[in-house]
Amino acid sequence: MQHANQITRLTALAVGIAGVLAFGQAHGAAFQLKENSAKGLGKAFAGSISAPGDASVVATNPAAMRQLDGRQFQFDLSAISFSADFEGSGRHVGPTGPGSGTPISGGNGGDAGMIAPVPAAYLHLPMGEQAHVGVSLTAPFGFKTEYDNDWVGRYHGIKTDLKAIDLGLSASYDVNPYLSFGASVFVEHLTIELSNAIDFGTMLYGSGVPGFAPGNADGLVNIKGDNNEVGFTVGGLFSVSEDTHIGLSYRSKVKHDITGGEARFDVPPNAAAVLAVARPGWFTDTQGRASLTLPASATLSFTHNLSDQWTVMGDVSRTAWKPSFDQVTIEFDSPQADNALEFGYRDTTFASLGAEYRMSETVTLRGGLAYDETPTTAAHRDVRVPDVTRKWLSLGVGWTPSPNIEYNIGYTHLFTSDPTIDLVQKDTMSSLAGSYDVGGDILAASINYKF
Repeated sequence: MQHANQITRLTALAVGIAGVLAFGQAHGAAFQLKENSAKGLGKAFAGSISAPGDASVVATNPAAMRQLDGRQFQFDLSAISFSADFEGSGRHVGPTGPGSGTPISGGNGGDAGMIAPVPAAYLHLPMGEQAHVGVSLTAPFGFKTEYDNDWVGRYHGIKTDLKAIDLGLSASYDVNPYLSFGASVFVEHLTIELSNAIDFGTMLYGSGVPGFAPGNADGLVNIKGDNNEVGFTVGGLFSVSEDTHIGLSYRSKVKHDITGGEARFDVPPNAAAVLAVARPGWFTDTQGRASLTLPASATLSFTHNLSDQWTVMGDVSRTAWKPSFDQVTIEFDSPQADNALEFGYRDTTFASLGAEYRMSETVTLRGGLAYDETPTTAAHRDVRVPDVTRKWLSLGVGWTPSPNIEYNIGYTHLFTSDPTIDLVQKDTMSSLAGSYDVGGDILAASINYKF
């Protein structure tokens, strides 16, 4: 059957959509969250693993627990405000190729961003004079975008939602007052959800099935997956003097083998009748499997006290996206063929400089600047995470009303350019082109209690 052969070629659409089992088609540094500390946010995370007095090192560099004062509990809450407004248009495939047909109906999707809370918690317990243990709860990866269901880019993405939550146990040992080593083991819970519209009208119109035309028989697919896996962090803290500290840490990659992902399809009745004959078992609710590796990263950090009032600090970190996201293969329990997804990520660098000013015994002011590189390029950017390299401007303040209590507030504004997209849906050959107005602000607060 001619239309059966055409459907065979075009069914890769559903397989490509099923990329939720492997991060979907999402690209962007936005998936990697640094927002684990209000104190760190206020200085653009400069000195994040070398500066004293921030319990977030329990997760990021356990060796730096040497600089925590006794037993303490710290809770941080960050609110990330991300906006993404699209302006552009799409066209169905036409007689001369992609984008030469009729315009795709629908609006610009509304603001695909959101305000997301990101909590973190840390417990530090000294064990004698030289050993330390700690417990942490953090969210190192996470992002969500959601468009209107009938927007012009619905075939490329409607909803993308990813969360990774780590529960870690840390330990460190102080060789002497100037040298410490530490490690942590964490259990990571990953959840992913993705949805797309499916243009069955174009599929069946191209197969010569009467009554179908591009855009007149839209369906929907929604896919969810989750997994638990174990990773580790190792680090060292090297104090050149009482005023100069250098931190070095490495966070492992974490490979998630998702075995129980669920794919649910909503197919118009008239299209379902044709597909049931042409390809029985395709575009039906099923389970799937995929392996997804969250990337490893390494951080080098320094902190130097210029005086009793002034401290300067800096950070450089490198994230190894490329080996983790070159290709991911999706396998289905239904008759649909497996599919290998190409992502095209590149490794990224985050660099920051910051300073603290101790205005009084109880009040400390902070500030910082950062450069945050995106792992995607114009050739691979899409609607799920319209990411772009950004610059940070951060401000913060700390208040210590008593020896046992410390409060911190941090704020960061992200400066970005307007990313563009120029996409062709490879299976239905529809096109989408335009640009985004993206923006971001982060506000965080924390309390540290010593007991």
